[in-house]
Amino acid sequence: LLVSKDLGKHLLEVEDLLQKHGLLEADISAQTERVQALNAAALKFSELEGYQPCDPQIICNRVNHVQTCLEELEDLAAKRRKELEDSRQLWTFFQEMEEAESWIREKEKILAAKTCGRDLSSVTALTAKHKTMLGELGNRRALLHQTMKKGEKILTKKPLGTVGIQEKMREVCLRWKKLEEITGLHQQRLEDALNFFQFSAETDDLVTWLQDVYRIVSSDDFGHDDYSSQALLRKHRTVVEEVEKHRAAVSALRKQLALLAPDHRQGVDVQIRVVEVEQLYGEVVEVAVLRTQWLQDALAVYRMFSEVNACEVWLDEKEQWLEKMEVPEELDEVEVVQHRFESLDQEMNSVMGRILDVNQVVQQLVDGGHPSSEEVQACQDHLNSRWNRVVELVETKKGQLNSVLKIQNFLLEC
Repeated sequence: LLVSKDLGKHLLEVEDLLQKHGLLEADISAQTERVQALNAAALKFSELEGYQPCDPQIICNRVNHVQTCLEELEDLAAKRRKELEDSRQLWTFFQEMEEAESWIREKEKILAAKTCGRDLSSVTALTAKHKTMLGELGNRRALLHQTMKKGEKILTKKPLGTVGIQEKMREVCLRWKKLEEITGLHQQRLEDALNFFQFSAETDDLVTWLQDVYRIVSSDDFGHDDYSSQALLRKHRTVVEEVEKHRAAVSALRKQLALLAPDHRQGVDVQIRVVEVEQLYGEVVEVAVLRTQWLQDALAVYRMFSEVNACEVWLDEKEQWLEKMEVPEELDEVEVVQHRFESLDQEMNSVMGRILDVNQVVQQLVDGGHPSSEEVQACQDHLNSRWNRVVELVETKKGQLNSVLKIQNFLLEC
């Protein structure tokens, strides 16, 4: 049993042989105690004085022979255990290498079947799974490194099967290197896909925002009076500021596109999408400029109408007063009326300045092609007509006053 060359052909068989060898070692240990006891008893007969049933030398020789046989048996048992343990180490190495190969094959199949996702959420989920696999890869790499050290240690002892060890180590190393390359390529594809879908999502968000802004800046609501137009203009200026802030994001699309992987950035759809965003942004900016002008024109119109209304109220009041006013014949009363006309002249100078401002605003609106040009001009004409009417009345009344004054002065001189 101890000189057997059967060291097992796989790990389970070696474990079985080691278990049997342990039982054999237990038997040898039990026999050792018995031999020692028998030898001790036998040596007593070699020490007897007087009658000796056997030659003491024969007894000593017999004891030495049994002891030598026992020691040889123990040496054989120790050698056998060493060989079996080396065999177990060898087959443990091969089994761990087989497990590593099996794990590598499994991951190769998984990586071969994996896609890069169809949208941002699926790519994000796949990226999370890939990170988990990278963790497993790191743990497996550490285990494989330990197994390789075991193989190198076995090679230093040069037991049976060293050729198989070297071949297995070389084969597994090559497969592991290939797996890491495949893993790296898949990770790169995932990163490329993630960048692409993030770019697409950001582009879609930008398009949605621009479309919403376009609806806002293309509104035909310019207010119904001075106050509402001012409120709309303030809101519009805030929108214009936001549009300007997004200019950098639109300009950066080309740079972001250039950073994408070739198979992503060279796609016709994504290039068309970038062009569409740039065109849409340009349209938004253009319409926003127009709406700014339209709101300013509307505000100018409403302010003009307000100014016209104020002027016409004053003109109505003065026109009624002038029409009802009768030129007095008494000198004292004439002088009172004359003082009133002096105050009226001051008021008219002020109103005339306001009317000139109205005319200037009207001219700017007409030159700018304002859609309400006809209405504005009609309002201007009506105001100027009223003004001319009041001026005529004033001149008439002044003429009458001057006539009365001349008569009164003539009478006084007489």
